[in-house]
Amino acid sequence: MRSLTFLVFTSFWKIALLTDAEISCNFKQSCILPCSFQSYGEPILHWTQLESSELRVHSYYDNQDQLGPQNQNFRGRTSLFQDQISRGNASLLLREVQLQDQGRYNCYIRTIKGHEESIIRLSVDAPVSTIRIYQDGNRITCSSEGIYPQPELTWSTEPPSNTTLQNRTTVHQTEEKLYDISSSLTVPDGSDRIYSCTIRTRRNQRRATFRKLSSVTVTTDETTLPCSGLNGSVMTVVWRFDHQTVLNQTGRNRSVSERWRKHVKDVSEHGDLSLQGLDPDLEGNYSCETSNKDETMVTQITVKIEDKSSWIIWLVIGIIFMIVIFSSLLCFWCKR
Repeated sequence: MRSLTFLVFTSFWKIALLTDAEISCNFKQSCILPCSFQSYGEPILHWTQLESSELRVHSYYDNQDQLGPQNQNFRGRTSLFQDQISRGNASLLLREVQLQDQGRYNCYIRTIKGHEESIIRLSVDAPVSTIRIYQDGNRITCSSEGIYPQPELTWSTEPPSNTTLQNRTTVHQTEEKLYDISSSLTVPDGSDRIYSCTIRTRRNQRRATFRKLSSVTVTTDETTLPCSGLNGSVMTVVWRFDHQTVLNQTGRNRSVSERWRKHVKDVSEHGDLSLQGLDPDLEGNYSCETSNKDETMVTQITVKIEDKSSWIIWLVIGIIFMIVIFSSLLCFWCKR
């Protein structure tokens, strides 16, 4: 009876030990698959991927790596923490994680006391990192690239719309099996709503918001264009003129394109852009994009430029015209 109890306990212990541990890693990043054991003498370690047939991932015995039988998919991407093996750490460092790395892994250790095994289930994610949102005519487009698994995209407005938003969404899978997603939304002429799109996966989500401000008329000498910032800290501010980058600022680091260096005077803490010496050919659409780790906000404003010198010329012409009229009237009255 005692031996039967020991057998049941041992079987239960092995089943519990082999329960899958869930690990999630990011695409193209490094990842640690954990494994530990009771250290007794020199161990024999084998990491294998449990597919239709076992793929040898990494082996270690005789106090050194044994990579001869390693599957070519893992060549140059695996290592152990060799200075910690004697303390029972058999964890595997997997670099440049690929989508095909997903699946179940077996960590097998044999020592003079027997053997131990543990199962790791690895899932790979390529989170939503950046979203691009812009307006062209009466269409607003929202897109993102390099995502896994397949994302979903939703639209919303502020204030909320009473009608269903008419949009067209396309999803494309790349050769690397990542997903690119794009959606276009038709907006009515003169709409003053704020439009937001959210792209989400099982791992994370990001939101991008587009807001169009009323057009402004400015002079050529100096003006400040407003930017709708985000709540909390802003990580990045990008100003564009007709899709060409004017300024890019991340934290305290700021870069201004060569063409705009003589025009950019300053950028406020919230992203407002101060410009000077504007030329009439710099009329058009300006956009401010602010981003943090969770969302992106794009503010677009149409700028019309009045040449201050032209006003002076017309003022001088007007004064001269008034002087001529006044002189003519004066001469006329004098002759009478």
